[in-house]
Amino acid sequence: MTIIVTGAAGFIGTNFVYYILSEHPDYTIIGYDALTYAGNITNLDKAIENHRFTFIKGDIRDRDAVYKLCQKTHPDIIINFAAESHVDRSIENPSIFIQTNVEGTEVLLDAAVKYGVKRFHQISTDEVYGDLPLNKPELKFSEISPLRPSSPYSASKAAADLLTLSYHRTYGLNTTISRCTNNFGPYQHEEKLIPKTIQNALSNKAIPVYGTGLNIRDWIYVLDHCKAVDSIIHKGRNGEIYNIGADNEISNITLIKQILSSLNKSEALITYVEDRKGHDLRYALDSSKLKKEFPALSFSPFDKALQRTIEWYHPTC
Repeated sequence: MTIIVTGAAGFIGTNFVYYILSEHPDYTIIGYDALTYAGNITNLDKAIENHRFTFIKGDIRDRDAVYKLCQKTHPDIIINFAAESHVDRSIENPSIFIQTNVEGTEVLLDAAVKYGVKRFHQISTDEVYGDLPLNKPELKFSEISPLRPSSPYSASKAAADLLTLSYHRTYGLNTTISRCTNNFGPYQHEEKLIPKTIQNALSNKAIPVYGTGLNIRDWIYVLDHCKAVDSIIHKGRNGEIYNIGADNEISNITLIKQILSSLNKSEALITYVEDRKGHDLRYALDSSKLKKEFPALSFSPFDKALQRTIEWYHPTC
């Protein structure tokens, strides 16, 4: 089995590469990444030492490069982790998100059709659904919930999802889509909430919190996300969408205080700043479909996974 992993030097892509190398010793993996600010080639240093992994620098928007790669390697599966994913950046410069997340996905889909790829898997996000009210904890998004993206980032991901579904319908391409909640764990970009909080706390720097900090997210440990995607690409039903949630809902401010407590740092470091434009209040996914089809999946307890993550960024903790 040969798998192309786009965005392989990014946070989730890197973890997925290591997960597949560990769990599938007979697989060949090709990592493809443009190495923008979100991609770090040093993340893959250990993977590059493995003869079953090859890294190629390239942009998913480059049709010639993508076609040449598929023609040469004949992949069985393409998994598209590649994306511009930083919401604040999408507010400042939406166009690059459209180019990478929409046009880049279209190039990959065309390549999958042209070269007979057996499964194309699109990595999406819970943000395509928009947000939920804070005062109705019983509400969750299912796979058939309407798409109501709030930011240029989430709108571009929703567009990519719709493209993927259309290629299944129009061209008969074997596709799956997964929409996951907020990930955390090793190799995450320092702009994201958890690593930024850890790094700022260790440096005794102010920790910025948007608005009141009461916005709620459901957090999943990145390796649990990888496990779920592994199950979907091998056994997921053709043309289906799968929500991946871990039922670890926690407000941003509570999460930050928990990290500060683990590091024995003062809450005085918390600094409230002007809220983000269009800031979603709450994300929560109904993952009953995933659990029903893959009952063997089990996820890490949140507190233990968070502590493991803190220790990865701060080994002496």
